[in-house]
Amino acid sequence: MKRPQLLRSACAVAISFILAPQAISAEELERIEVTGTHIKRTDMEGASPMTVLTAEDIAKSGAQDISQLLSKLPVSGSGTFSTQGNNSDDTANGGAAVSLRGLGADSTLVLLNGRRIAVSSFAKSIDTAFVDINSIPISAVKRIDIVKDGASATYGSDAIAGVINIILKKDFEGFEVNGKVAETVEDGGGQQSGSILFGTDAANGKAHTTVIFDYFKERETLFGDRDYSKSANQTANGGSDFRSSAGNPGSYIPATIGADGSITPKSDQFSWTPDVNCPAADVKGAYCRYDYAPVMTSTPESTRVGLSVFQDYEFNDELKLFAEMMYQHNESVVKGAASPSFGEFYMLNSNPLFTSGAATNPFAGEDLTMRRRLTETGPRQKSSESDSARVVMGLNGFLSDWEWEVAYTYSYNRNHEYGEQGFVWTPRLQEAINSGAFNPLATTQMGDVIDQISVNTTRSGKSTTNAVDGKIAGEVFAMPAGAVSMAVGFEYREEKLSDNPDELFKRGEIFGTEATEASGERDQKSLFVEFAVPLFEQLEAQLAVRYEDYSDFGDTTNPKVALRYTPLDNVTIRASWGEAFRAPSLVQLGLGPSQESPGLVDTVRCPQTNLPEDCTAQERTVIFSGNPNLQPEESTSYNLGGVWQMTDELSVGVDYWNYDQDGLITSDTQYLVNTQGDDPAVVKREPSAGGVPGRIIEIYDQFGNLGSQTTDGIDFDMAYKFSTASAGDFGFSYNLTWVNSFDQVREDGTKRELAGEYQHPDYRWTAAMDWGVDAWQASARLNYIGEFQDNIDAGAEGTIDSMITLDMNVSYIGFDHWNLTLGANNILNEEPPFSGADFMGYDQGTHSAIGALWYAKASYRF
Repeated sequence: MKRPQLLRSACAVAISFILAPQAISAEELERIEVTGTHIKRTDMEGASPMTVLTAEDIAKSGAQDISQLLSKLPVSGSGTFSTQGNNSDDTANGGAAVSLRGLGADSTLVLLNGRRIAVSSFAKSIDTAFVDINSIPISAVKRIDIVKDGASATYGSDAIAGVINIILKKDFEGFEVNGKVAETVEDGGGQQSGSILFGTDAANGKAHTTVIFDYFKERETLFGDRDYSKSANQTANGGSDFRSSAGNPGSYIPATIGADGSITPKSDQFSWTPDVNCPAADVKGAYCRYDYAPVMTSTPESTRVGLSVFQDYEFNDELKLFAEMMYQHNESVVKGAASPSFGEFYMLNSNPLFTSGAATNPFAGEDLTMRRRLTETGPRQKSSESDSARVVMGLNGFLSDWEWEVAYTYSYNRNHEYGEQGFVWTPRLQEAINSGAFNPLATTQMGDVIDQISVNTTRSGKSTTNAVDGKIAGEVFAMPAGAVSMAVGFEYREEKLSDNPDELFKRGEIFGTEATEASGERDQKSLFVEFAVPLFEQLEAQLAVRYEDYSDFGDTTNPKVALRYTPLDNVTIRASWGEAFRAPSLVQLGLGPSQESPGLVDTVRCPQTNLPEDCTAQERTVIFSGNPNLQPEESTSYNLGGVWQMTDELSVGVDYWNYDQDGLITSDTQYLVNTQGDDPAVVKREPSAGGVPGRIIEIYDQFGNLGSQTTDGIDFDMAYKFSTASAGDFGFSYNLTWVNSFDQVREDGTKRELAGEYQHPDYRWTAAMDWGVDAWQASARLNYIGEFQDNIDAGAEGTIDSMITLDMNVSYIGFDHWNLTLGANNILNEEPPFSGADFMGYDQGTHSAIGALWYAKASYRF
């Protein structure tokens, strides 16, 4: 994909065309900006498949934010996430992102008014870089364009799966106030939101100013608020017992304590022993269990406040100044279970609280380590604050018949996270145990010892993007079928990112939780050129190529060819082929040793012990690190389809899409355990006993270009509308995405077929009916997610059922200036289908647990 000479030659030809005098008449029809091309068009239907959501579509959806809106689209797939279940220590707890085609949130380029936004300074699950769409208020959105094929030839990195371009109401005129309240039929999840929009002209119409203020608040939902997720023991539902092995009281095992405080369980002791005071219902296997589900956050308490200002000033017909200024402040609070210890502290047999022969001492005369939950400190609680800002300053105008634009963009995302409760400082705890101030054999503690061992934690991060871009577009020469149009441009971008936990985290002195640390910076230079060529009256070609040079991994060139054929006035056939890439994220390149606790099966011990703690997914400590030698992911995609406007009322569209992605940047810790689980350089274990490998202590993993993935499928769209004399106007639509295949191939040739597997449903569709008569409007929408297999990697078998929800709303616009709406999402309160692999009984990455959400909205505009 390294073709700099091709790009340079194309740019040279382009410049010669710009400088040459042209004698081409101007178009009679107004040209508009269309996402996916730098050349303005006279219509939205181009050579690439695209979904367009208007402000009216957004209002009819009843979506509370952009995350909820986009996650229901059939084109959204695995890797899409919201604040639901986003409560781990290694991610941005209040963030949200969309993964087109299931290729990943970091393979979906998100633009704001056609330009990039700084990614979140806290990655998702340690390494996934994403634009936090919760930093963009839905009240400010005019339109969302979704390009559903690779677009690196136009926009550069990350546009492997496609592009989501969020276009804001920067040309709003008038004054509008909106208020909305929403309540669930079960506990938690209630919402309130509001916005004020103001837009006006000045300077005799030469200047326009738009100001938008937005507010959103959501109450928390706990897993304990839903019957199906109120316990991590899912055996009653046909699942597994996912309760933690660290309870209160705890479980013990004899250990050798080194002079440096190191803890080594004795090799002749194989199993832990639960405390004799552990309730019988909590004893399972070798452990006293703890049920963390009731106190953990499903959806966090969130507050978002933002202000957006857009300014245009037209000096004359050929020169205009534009500016965009946005600021968003988001807060969220996440709650988790009290801190667990999995052998981080010990108790000497000489401890005055540890009397030999006492009922609580199962190993007389032995030093002990233990698995124990410190419920005395209370549940862990973290508050997060995220500040996002963006400034764009630019000029656009005309040079003869050529339209040009240059702009500077500065964007940042700053995150701060505060551990407010439930975090324990390991050295102080050990000191308190040694002195007798803290008794780990008791379930309650005395005095001020809890304050002494508790600590507040911090984590801070910042991500910035500085960019300068420019382009010029126009007609270069005439052909029998029309004028050849061209766009040529450049972009220079600087990116920086830092993610810093506090020193206690870095020293590993906070147990029972994870921390990430990352830093990096780079710059990028790009040149691009694009042609729109009318080959015949009915056949148009789009030719584009983009060259990019990165300061870290090198350069890459990506071409694209697309055709649009209209054999009949009401039939459009389109085809596209292109190459795309994703640069390694700064986190993947510069991640410091960072701890995570994913659920993993110990496939080395399981065949020999057949114990649940080895044969089912359990939290294991994994130390991740970045890889500065990563290369970009590369992708080839093609699309073939068309649209048939059968009548004035009925249109049908179908597209076949195909992606082939190489050099996939990922880590697969379960695969690492499966293949190298007996290598001490990869998996650190307790000493073996009786020929059986010891339990896992730590796993060391690193990101790499670890294989490839391919996927293909079909999109089908249908729209039908008609009017009646007395019953009003009706509209029907249906949108389907069918995934035919989704295959991942590792470096060793091992192939996994994911279509229809865990979090990869074959079918997703939406169906809608809209109706309007006089001052009344109503909408009904069905959202369908097909069935798929449960997570075999986590030891779960069976099928996760399909889920269908119904959203409805009705509006009245009969009062002057007013629009009143009453509606409900998931009006029938459908519960998510059961998943035996998830700790909470349902697939949090695919299904929502909010349930029925009723809302009322009022808008006033003049």
